[in-house]
Amino acid sequence: MNLIRLEQDGIHSGLDAALLVSGSGAGRDGDDELAPLAHLPLVLADAPRGLEAVDVRHVAVHQNEVVASAAQNSVERLPAIVCQVLIYPVTNSSLDTPSYHENATGYVLTREAMRWFWRHYLEREEQGKEPLAAPLLAPSLAGLPPALVITAACDPLRDEGEAYAARLRDAGVPVTLTRYDGMFHGFIRMTRFLDKARAAVDEVAGSLRKAFA
Repeated sequence: MNLIRLEQDGIHSGLDAALLVSGSGAGRDGDDELAPLAHLPLVLADAPRGLEAVDVRHVAVHQNEVVASAAQNSVERLPAIVCQVLIYPVTNSSLDTPSYHENATGYVLTREAMRWFWRHYLEREEQGKEPLAAPLLAPSLAGLPPALVITAACDPLRDEGEAYAARLRDAGVPVTLTRYDGMFHGFIRMTRFLDKARAAVDEVAGSLRKAFA
């Protein structure tokens, strides 16, 4: 039972520790040598190495603040991924959903910050319309692992995360979608201060325990 974190920095190491304490699985870092500002497609080529090194039957992928396509890009050639946990995932590059406008400023992550991240993530602007960068635009999401998708109501990424959950469901992928009202991007790290952060960690842990059962 392995929980693999595919992300481009270490800011969620506390979350991983909380999940380990919960007994939800064995943790392993994605060991991303290209962090924190690797460009597409190098980051997608680098991320699966953590999975390839795992000699187990079952793996869960836990992603935060990175394009959800890492799991999609890897699913056909890596160990069986039994679930994916997508916490306020980035799935589209348009920056033009209602949540981007409603939460453009004032809630930690801003619209302009996401514009900056996309500009540094893509080697060419047109890559933002490709499914490997924006999995919401993929022709089909069929065959991906069951997913838990967590969004925050006051997050610019809220709508694209929920749209991705809807696309997964339409493709026949079992999906649990939970929106945490009143919360903002990054809230799940604040378990010492926020009841909803602790509830979200418990939800993730429960999802992993069920997947690994």
